[in-house]
Amino acid sequence: MNLDNIKEQLMSRIDQDDLLEVNKVERMIGFMNDLQKCDEKIEAEGISQITENGSQRFNKSHPLLNEKIKINGQLIALEKTINFISEGTAATANDVEVSESDLI
Repeated sequence: MNLDNIKEQLMSRIDQDDLLEVNKVERMIGFMNDLQKCDEKIEAEGISQITENGSQRFNKSHPLLNEKIKINGQLIALEKTINFISEGTAATANDVEVSESDLI
């Protein structure tokens, strides 16, 4: 996943004069970068790890899996707050005018 391309695409879909929106995109890219690092570490070390505690030995899931879940949740929440500029001339539900005759 090329984060530069994603950032470029996201920036093209917001008002770049709105510093809050620009900050949100930059934070989003930071979270995506963190996810990539987690993926690389998990891939290198394996999805599960053997833990030894005295004479006991058992498999545990990689601790970064929980971190990925947290980061993903933050990404989703952040994405919901970004005010994307609508593309093209497609009408949204708020743009459509409804008359009484349409409701029959």
